[in-house]
Amino acid sequence: MPPIPRFPDGFRWGVSTSAQQIEGAAELREPSVWDVFAAEPGRVKDGSNPAVACDHYHRYPEDVALLADLGVDAYRFSVSWPRVASPGGLDFYDRLVDALCAAGIRPVPTLFHWELPVTLDWRERDTAARFGDHVAVVAERLGDRVSQWITLNEPAEHTLLGHALGIHAPGKQLLFDALPVAHHQLLAHGMAVQTLRAAGAAEVGITNSHGPTWPASGESADVEAAEFYDVLLNRLFADPLLLGAYPAGLGELMPGDVAADLKLISEPLDFYGVNYYAPTRVGAPQGTEIDFGGVRMPAELPFSVREIEGVPVTDFGWPVVPEGLTELLTLLRDRYGDRLPPVVITENGCSYEGLDDQERIAYLDGHIRALHRAVEAGVDVRGYFVWSLLDNFEWAEGYARRFGLVHVDYATQRRTPKASYAWYRELLRAQR
Repeated sequence: MPPIPRFPDGFRWGVSTSAQQIEGAAELREPSVWDVFAAEPGRVKDGSNPAVACDHYHRYPEDVALLADLGVDAYRFSVSWPRVASPGGLDFYDRLVDALCAAGIRPVPTLFHWELPVTLDWRERDTAARFGDHVAVVAERLGDRVSQWITLNEPAEHTLLGHALGIHAPGKQLLFDALPVAHHQLLAHGMAVQTLRAAGAAEVGITNSHGPTWPASGESADVEAAEFYDVLLNRLFADPLLLGAYPAGLGELMPGDVAADLKLISEPLDFYGVNYYAPTRVGAPQGTEIDFGGVRMPAELPFSVREIEGVPVTDFGWPVVPEGLTELLTLLRDRYGDRLPPVVITENGCSYEGLDDQERIAYLDGHIRALHRAVEAGVDVRGYFVWSLLDNFEWAEGYARRFGLVHVDYATQRRTPKASYAWYRELLRAQR
């Protein structure tokens, strides 16, 4: 295999995590919707909960040492809203940011990664304003050392899985009545951008999940279903941010003064975070429930997700399609033109078992090469973050899925770097 081509000077290499998935120390913060959700029988597949997770709260010095040895430029983590709302909660992030800076690693906090305080509800407009208050508190405390901020992580998944289908916390099954949740998250983002700018933030962005949508066939019913899915998962969140408008027919379904809100939602961004895992093959509804990639989709949806045949799959059953990343980035560039800010791949990774994780190495190798092809095609990409540094609490799957470059023995909390960790470290050295 030839060496991976060099990326432009200044390209940032990193890894990502999130608070609910790794921190633990749940007794030292207010409860989140995920604590309540995981306590309900049958919600998390292995019956586990995030109360301890990777115990990163107590073991962060060891984890920062792993980051330093890995040689990353930046570390994307999330700031737990329930922890910030608890006495002394921000002290932890003070210590973490200090440790990162001392190690020469850029801290890149995400201000909301699905960890909503139990007293709040995204169906309510006031939650957006409360988020703005949360952001102001965090920025005042950390802004002297943090220059790059991410407002929200994957509002599409939080809307669809948490509020429309009930598969994630808070476990609501609202279907299309979940649309206000989407709008209020986007509004919260806009408020956060204004707050961060006022605090002197140098770089502000958001992280959305995206993937190409492939029709199951050329039949009109499949093409129309795929177009609808693309609107719901890709354009519903990108269009308001980048174009200042919802896709046709959706704006009138949103609550409040939508025109005024869109001016706030579309505040200019310094970068656009993209989480990429795989394309989705979509066809006309089949009239039955479908289990796909750990998600049960009800029969009444106006589309059905189909398997992508002829490609490898991860241990999670997700298709491995590196060329989909090139396709996605060129599609975003063509769709949004000069309205698309510089792109940062804020998550890309896979679930595989074992310490000698050659499948993960092949996955990352293929996707980083695909990313370079997008750069060669003229897409302005400024960074790449692997998901994830550590094996962790994988939401409704519990601890059954391992995405980490570092293996975590949950009984002992022992960290063991995998083969993929050594591979990524060598890649970063070669890039420099």
